[in-house]
Amino acid sequence: MPFVAPKTMMEFFRKSTGVWFTQRTVHHFDRAAADQSGESKLFVQSVEPGDAAIQQVCECQGLDPAIAAGGASFLWQAHPSPSEPNPDQAAILVDVPDDETGRTGKLFRSQGYVEKIPVISRYWFGQDGILTIDTDYEQNQGQERCWFITDDFRVRVSTVRMMDGIYLMTYCSERRCILDADLAAMVEFNQARIG
Repeated sequence: MPFVAPKTMMEFFRKSTGVWFTQRTVHHFDRAAADQSGESKLFVQSVEPGDAAIQQVCECQGLDPAIAAGGASFLWQAHPSPSEPNPDQAAILVDVPDDETGRTGKLFRSQGYVEKIPVISRYWFGQDGILTIDTDYEQNQGQERCWFITDDFRVRVSTVRMMDGIYLMTYCSERRCILDADLAAMVEFNQARIG
């Protein structure tokens, strides 16, 4: 089946559902800070309208839940990590599209990436399938661009701008992890096929 890039936020969330292995490089423009790189896992779960998590974010943001198209839960974990991810550390995003096309809109988040406070972001999808998200925090501005190369590989690039200019830039490549249950199902399917 040919690859189809998501064109709405809910398509993006559904295509992102799963566990992703992230390789990250951060470049600091502040000479006092060192550049860094690392690995982590990103757990994504799409959330349908009417879910209690959507209701909670809407209540916190003073938003009518009826206009929410749905949302997603994002949870990060260091890699490798011996412990299970803590669902209490997940950020919940609620999608409120501008119109029926769903190509532009607002994301209401329980907490932001840069500052851990509830935030509202603007998003839009380009004709090329690249998602751009702009977020104004209390003291920073962030922009993230994300796109799928295939169904199982995507790229994220983000910048954070302080009041005195760009502070850091991050590049992430992410590939979908195959979970043990999925791997077992693939083995079983192939054994049945050749048996």
